[in-house]
Amino acid sequence: MDKFELPQSGHIVSYPVMLKQVYIETYGCQMNMADSEVVGGILNEAGYRFTNDISNADVILVNTCAVRDNAEQRIYGRLGLFSRQKKERPGLLVGLLGCMAERLRFKLVEEERVVDLVVGPDEYRKLPSLIQQASGGEKGIAVKLSRVENYEDVLPLRTDGVSAWLSVMRGCDKFCSFCVVPFTRGRERSRSLTSVVNEVALLADKGFKEVTLLGQNVNSYQDGEFHFSDLMQRVAAVDRTMRIRFTTSHPQDMSDRLIETIATNVNICKYIHLPIQSGSDRILGLMNRTYTVEHYLHLVAKIRAAIPGVSLSTDFISGFPSEMEDDHRMTMTLMNEVLYDGAYTFKYSPRENTKAWEMADGVSEDEKGRRVMEITDLQHSISLALNRRMIGTAERILVEGPSKKSTAEFTGRTGANKTVVFPQRDERAGDYINVRVNRVNSATLFGERIGATHVQTHVNHKIHEGVVS
Repeated sequence: MDKFELPQSGHIVSYPVMLKQVYIETYGCQMNMADSEVVGGILNEAGYRFTNDISNADVILVNTCAVRDNAEQRIYGRLGLFSRQKKERPGLLVGLLGCMAERLRFKLVEEERVVDLVVGPDEYRKLPSLIQQASGGEKGIAVKLSRVENYEDVLPLRTDGVSAWLSVMRGCDKFCSFCVVPFTRGRERSRSLTSVVNEVALLADKGFKEVTLLGQNVNSYQDGEFHFSDLMQRVAAVDRTMRIRFTTSHPQDMSDRLIETIATNVNICKYIHLPIQSGSDRILGLMNRTYTVEHYLHLVAKIRAAIPGVSLSTDFISGFPSEMEDDHRMTMTLMNEVLYDGAYTFKYSPRENTKAWEMADGVSEDEKGRRVMEITDLQHSISLALNRRMIGTAERILVEGPSKKSTAEFTGRTGANKTVVFPQRDERAGDYINVRVNRVNSATLFGERIGATHVQTHVNHKIHEGVVS
């Protein structure tokens, strides 16, 4: 579970008793995490306060994901806990937000009877009034999709930290046959370039050292004459000490201008997540992915020629309807040719309303599982081989904080998105340091700090040349 927790106010007693405390739990992708921060901003502006302790909450909000069935099943499991909480604490409100909320609105409210609010991803502005209505016993459903809502005037409520998510567009127009996103999040609409650039400047002023631009298909961003390459160029110019990342991209929209922009801006990370989904042209056609393996490999070659040392990752869906063993083997062949640094692999999961829902899901769960395991095992071996090449190299990393496994170690990431663990000395989150890699596994680099202490804790020469008034 990816859980986004908003900070509990240190002065709750100073607010009127009527103010409710909200607990937010987030499942799914980075877009959902960014949406939870938008929800926090809307509710904070309305006077609500936040808690990290579910037992102190007056309102429980769960931001859901409907992309795969297992994500929905996890939410249903949580509803049992919420039901017990409601019995023990009369007046407790439970709301489901996001993609699953839009997809299963009537079932969640009428049949489950645990949920008081169901709010889709384009209706978050209504949350304060819906919570108020639910406090009076009125169930609230708001799931209408919008052609214009992008929340660009809402200041997300973020915890202090090193890295920030920033949503630059919403929805998707690609209509891949397996994907429910166009039906749960609507069609593409982009924020203005001005609003994005100014929010990045605000994050720089607050000390954030890295920002990731988000969108279901982020490189199809367009604001009038401005395309994603223009946005990246302007965002990178705001503060050259801030790293810029983006996700998720679509191969069809990976333009030559965007590749050049990544290559020529030192603070745009040399890491691209480029989902292919399958190594079989037949399956790609059934998926409506709008490219062939040949086109994809040509794109990879172009990226690697323009950006030496670039790190590539991808997505695979295993067991798509009618996928044969030969199709699966083509995916394995592609992996050996591209040599990805990382890959996210999923079993195909039928989603209502999609084109693939009408296709016979003829691949057994056992067979899907076997194919996923083979892809995963191959990717582990490729990642390990690529990481071993880095032993003895010096890597510039952004320190993120203590390691999860040991308080004596810190962790950070390279510009190519490699996680690095090293013995902690006097580093602080947000420092840039140099680490020499001395051992690796398939997921992590391990090394020793080299060079001066506090290479950068906070650089004051903010450029802000990209800020638009």
